Parts: sequence; structure tokens; C-alpha cells
Amino acid sequence: MKITILANRDLASCIALNRLFPLLKDHELCIFLSAKVGKYDRLPQALLDLKFYEQQLFNNIVFPLTTALGIENATLKTFDAIGKEIGKPILELNAINTSGFEQFKSTQPDLVLSIRYGGILREAVIAIPRFGVLNLHSGLLPEYKGVMATFRAMLNGDEEIGMTLHYIDDSGIDTGRIIATTKMSVNLGSSYLWHVLALYTDGCALMNIAVRKIAGSGTPVFETQAEAGNYYSFPTDTELTAFADMGFKLTDSKELATIAKQFIMGSGLAC
Repeated sequence: MKITILANRDLASCIALNRLFPLLKDHELCIFLSAKVGKYDRLPQALLDLKFYEQQLFNNIVFPLTTALGIENATLKTFDAIGKEIGKPILELNAINTSGFEQFKSTQPDLVLSIRYGGILREAVIAIPRFGVLNLHSGLLPEYKGVMATFRAMLNGDEEIGMTLHYIDDSGIDTGRIIATTKMSVNLGSSYLWHVLALYTDGCALMNIAVRKIAGSGTPVFETQAEAGNYYSFPTDTELTAFADMGFKLTDSKELATIAKQFIMGSGLAC
């Protein structure tokens, strides 16, 4: 099949692509990235700091260093290295519904996979792939729709967090038919970002299983999502303070160093 992957230019998307693309080697892949997810204007400083660690630290420092050193056998591959592996450069595509529509359409996808993509897909885009659009959402639906769903689950004191693989049926946010979910226990000693990254191992495995079913029979098993649920936007200063008071932190320097090493060394370190 021809599969177009829509992701975001951030650390979590890069980790997810590292987990996913080796599983899809029998398919023709094309990958587009959005520049960001959500609007970062007037956000609390803690979220601006998180954005730095999720995006600038790796896109502007770690990844260029990997390229400059000519590293080829690191545990994790950069976006550029993944592009070389699939035989096509990974390009930025933000206005997918308007000026970028023809570029997206030209990939002639049989299936679209969405992971952290920064734009809301409209009906014309959704109608292109004959097998539809699958989205991997880092939250359990319908309880946790919107951005930073993992943060919300941790703030609410949930003992487990999870991912949901679902169809994007229309322009509603996180509302489509649910294919499968995966769960993991909250680790009180690890950061929010660590939890998000850790979810993608099982989440990408779920996505691969669905792709295999689609390639074989055309339709994975799904269930209609309940209309009830909760939609969340970015947390406020008050919510971030409450999160910290629970003993949690958004990022951890030792965790980030461990992850960065995986782009530079063939160390086999786990996220």
C-alpha cells in the first residue's frame, strides 16, 4: 500500500516514527510534518520551556550535531535519517487543507496515519485515502480528548494512562471510531514527557496491527465512540502548580540526556 504519515516536528513524533517505520517496510511511505501542535501564544512559561525540550533542543541542537558527526548507526534516527531509510525526504506541510492540499493529494495514499499532526483534517483531505485516516492519540478516549491528554490523566490521579487508535471520520477532534487502546501504569518517579514517549512503543505496535489488517481484509474491528467525554486545552498556571504539588514534573534533565544519547550512540538505552 501507499501510506502517507502525518506527524509533527517534535521529539515524540520522532520517537514514534522510529518505532513505526521499520514495521511498515513492506509499504511505500511518505512522511509530512507540521511545525507545531496548537497555539503557543501567551502560554505559561512552564509550557514554553516544555516546547523548547520537545522541539528546539532536538531539532536545533541534537539532530544537527548528529548530522555534523556523520552518525549512521545510532539507536534512534533523526527525521532526516528516517527520510533516507524510506527513500523520500521528510517535508514540512502545514496548510494541508488549503495551499498544501495538492502536495498531499499527489502522494496518492491508500491509507493515512496521523501521529501528533498539528492541523485539523477537513473532509476533502479525509476523503482522499480509500482506507481512511487512522490517528494515534496519546490519551484514552472519550475521557481525554484534546492536547496533553497524558498530563490530564496524571493530574487527575489516574493510576494508568493510555493511547487510543481511532479513525478520523470528520473534522471533529478525537471523535472517530475506536479501533484499539493500550495502557501502562503511571511511574511516579518519571516526568510527563517520559510517559508520553513511553506510550509510543505499544501505541505504534497497535497501529501496525491495524495496517496489517487493512492490507489483508480492508477493515479492522472498531467500535463507535461514545459522544460523552472531556475535551482539554493547554493547562493553566494553576493546574501546572497542582501537577508539581503532586510530585510530578514536565521534564527531567537525566531523562533528556538519556534520550539524546540514543540519537548519537548505538547504546540501546530505553526511553
